[in-house]
Amino acid sequence: MTRWWHWLPFVFLGLVAASVISFKVFQPVQVVPRIRLAPGFALIDQDGQQLTSEDLRGKVVLYNFTYTRCPTPCYGMNETLKQVQAGLDEVLPPDIPMKFVTISFDPEHDTPEVLRAYADSLDADTDRWIFATAENPSLLKTILGAGFEVYYHPREDGTFEFDPKYILVDGWGIIREEYRYETMLPNAKRILRHIGVLANEIENSKGASKLAYEAAHLFLCYAP
Repeated sequence: MTRWWHWLPFVFLGLVAASVISFKVFQPVQVVPRIRLAPGFALIDQDGQQLTSEDLRGKVVLYNFTYTRCPTPCYGMNETLKQVQAGLDEVLPPDIPMKFVTISFDPEHDTPEVLRAYADSLDADTDRWIFATAENPSLLKTILGAGFEVYYHPREDGTFEFDPKYILVDGWGIIREEYRYETMLPNAKRILRHIGVLANEIENSKGASKLAYEAAHLFLCYAP
């Protein structure tokens, strides 16, 4: 005669399996994915000051990549960033710092003085929205091409062929989302939604709750 307690391991495994399935189906916690580490870098900002990846540690950062002489789609990209900044108070608690970093891949033209004039033309608050480039074009190519996986190529007329892109990085220096070809204003809503999800993880992924967030990453419970 089989003892009832002999079934306990099977009951336990069944409960675990049911919990896993329920977590995956109902997704009580959602996250934005951990894609890969963002590259380390040392750049020069619009004030001629050094900006490094370590300066941004502990802050949520939204990057975009462009050059100051760019016509379209750069205007749309800048407007999207303005829309995201305007909506931050609704999704980001004041105790979570955030920066916006626009990196120019045209360092020969986009000197700090040019970047400052460009920032002024956008009425950008450079305490929050930083404009930067590197003095060495080869180093910049390594940072952007190999590190951020941003494609750009100079044309003979001085313009660039490039892939418009935003990259969201968390305070640990991990790339959490990439937005390609999203240069129209409505896409600011999606970026803001992801910033809000990331803020929830930063604030709530502590103690026992951390296990729920790790499970959400494990089971790919990603916010749309």
